[in-house]
Amino acid sequence: MAATSSPPPTADTAAELTAIVMADDVRGALWAAVDDGRMERLVPELDALRMEQDPIHKHKDVLSHTIAVVGNTPADLEVRLSALFHDIGKPKTRRIDEHGVTFRHHEAVGARMARKRLTELGYDEQLVDDVSELVRISGRFKGYADGWSDSAVRRYARDAGHLLGKLNILVRCDCTTRNPRKRLELQEHVDSIEARIAELAEADRRAAERPDMDGNAVMAYLDLPPGPVVGRAVKYLLELKRAEGTLERDLLEKRLDEWWADQPEHPGAG
Repeated sequence: MAATSSPPPTADTAAELTAIVMADDVRGALWAAVDDGRMERLVPELDALRMEQDPIHKHKDVLSHTIAVVGNTPADLEVRLSALFHDIGKPKTRRIDEHGVTFRHHEAVGARMARKRLTELGYDEQLVDDVSELVRISGRFKGYADGWSDSAVRRYARDAGHLLGKLNILVRCDCTTRNPRKRLELQEHVDSIEARIAELAEADRRAAERPDMDGNAVMAYLDLPPGPVVGRAVKYLLELKRAEGTLERDLLEKRLDEWWADQPEHPGAG
């Protein structure tokens, strides 16, 4: 196993790795860099991935899987670097017992390793932050097929933040099985969560477009019958929410009182 000490700093190490992972034939470029020793200099941690995930069933080694995943990705530097590092923490977290092999928390370990290596290679801070975060949350999608609540879907989207689209690309690409049914199932599951995220975002948008007191609440609070005054009050409350966000109930009622006092239909008007 190669040592994982930092490569000698040069002005061109980031550019050299970028050229490899952004090559048109990225699989070929990565294997060439592994075989001729460049990758040992640039990302020495990769050499430790030359292991069988499961020594009993002889699954493919993690390095082959990693290069295959990078090969599945579009030509986006953050996505390709995230794919390159997404399993980098597996050797440090590998455990074998009577139940098989596990890699618990390898994403969190890998995120720290990716941050350290990319920083030493000279990548800019924003790219390092984004790639490290993508590695950290790369396993969040696991379990979706078992059924997620709306709150779990919202949490997934919230945790991904501005990286949501790239995270979903990484999830789609992290499938190197030769079983066409399994490949199709994964793509359908990602399609499903993307659709649910869009639906929930629209529902949240509509909810944000409703005032915090509806017509019935306005009528009860101001002791008004149904009519145009109630409609104007609801419109005022919606404009207030758009301008100031959700207010505490006592403050909301105070503002409604002030509005109502200025209306021509108010008992004390004119």
